[in-house]
Amino acid sequence: MPQDIAAVNSDWAWAPFEPSEEQPWTPELAAHLCRRAGFGATSNELDELSRRGPAEIAHELVSNATQASKLDPNGDALALAMLATGNSRNLAAWWLHRMLNSPWSGSEAASHSPLLEKMTLFWHGHFATGAEKVDDAEMMFAQNRMLRRHSMSDFGAMVQEISRDPAMLIYLDSVTNRKAHPNENYAREVMELFCLGEGNYTERDIQELARCFSGWEVRRKEFRFNKYQHDTGTKSILGEAGEFSGEDGVRIVLKQKALPRFIVSKLIRFFVFDEPSAPEQLVEPLADLFRKSNLQTGPVIERILASNLFYSPLSVGRKIRSPVELGVGLLRCLGGSSNLEMVAKGLNEIGQAVFYPPNVKGWDGGRAWINTSTLLGRSNLVGEILRNEKTRFGGANLATIGKQHGGSSPEKLVDWLDGLFFATRLDGPTRIRLVEFVKQSSGDESRRVAELIHTMSTLPQFHLA
Repeated sequence: MPQDIAAVNSDWAWAPFEPSEEQPWTPELAAHLCRRAGFGATSNELDELSRRGPAEIAHELVSNATQASKLDPNGDALALAMLATGNSRNLAAWWLHRMLNSPWSGSEAASHSPLLEKMTLFWHGHFATGAEKVDDAEMMFAQNRMLRRHSMSDFGAMVQEISRDPAMLIYLDSVTNRKAHPNENYAREVMELFCLGEGNYTERDIQELARCFSGWEVRRKEFRFNKYQHDTGTKSILGEAGEFSGEDGVRIVLKQKALPRFIVSKLIRFFVFDEPSAPEQLVEPLADLFRKSNLQTGPVIERILASNLFYSPLSVGRKIRSPVELGVGLLRCLGGSSNLEMVAKGLNEIGQAVFYPPNVKGWDGGRAWINTSTLLGRSNLVGEILRNEKTRFGGANLATIGKQHGGSSPEKLVDWLDGLFFATRLDGPTRIRLVEFVKQSSGDESRRVAELIHTMSTLPQFHLA
């Protein structure tokens, strides 16, 4: 197996992973899949998944997520309650609830999918739009619904819709784009950040594309085309000329050869490893698949999640948990629930407030999640969730769950939590220290388990996904 990503053969990398005696399909590898394709899983879920094949699971995850994307959460009772407050920050609790309560399998898996929520989070960071500026919960919720609807399918359709999305129009100042004074903000970002990447367009292309979007407005929280403010003249964009509309401009951007490579590179970083950037020989096969599938994201995601590379040491433990993955993952792995408004506030404090990305680039991710301040804050959030009076664990308590899965000895308890939370297994000395910590802990059994998990969260390894 290659140890250097630059030396990886693409045929091997994207071929389906087939378990063997040397690398069997285990609950630990199933946990890796659940951390990357969702937000973690309980021991029971991991045991169930480990009895099936990785290719079968990847296909089902993508199929269920695609099916669930067609179901509109507009009538969700919790969403309606949060919208009634008029505060976009309250929407975070609704979304965290969806992340927490989307099952991996069973009768509800085709209506509430962890992969769907993970991809909606990906696109939220990609087409970053902040409620700090938009300041309208209904528009932010509508954008979230739209991203979820397209997250597993047609990237081109999603770009067309995000270009007309009221929240995006406000966030990137497209509402001020007039034929006499074109605003270039959205035109720039749709090329640089959303579709092509730097170096694949010119300043002139931005100026001409901005003219295409002139006259696009928001009225009564809906998109409105003002024909009197639209520049009807001839534009020249990326080698094409004509009296283009905004839709025409997007269509031209979507045709560029740089687009599949740009999007696939971001998907590899999101699912496989934070760094280094994927080399061209790994990007191109998936970019070709993306092109041939007419920019459908589902086939690309399935190929990634079933691949040799995904389950190799070049991927396992090679990502840092985002704050959302940390907080939601803690509860999901323990079958827990909690005060999600408290959790959302804690996520904000350590750098990831959903609906409030820091800027149009979204969250940088990777090493940017970790510094001296956030590492302490992340551990503190774990402790706060575990101690909160509203936190529950699968209808039981931590003592009961620990005995069910970890047994009664400190050694077995540490081993259970090691397999549940850690992307790379604990080394011998660290394991010994944790076992001694359990033996010396006082208080009731649930408190001892909570203190052990909290102590584990101070370890750097705990923050690897």
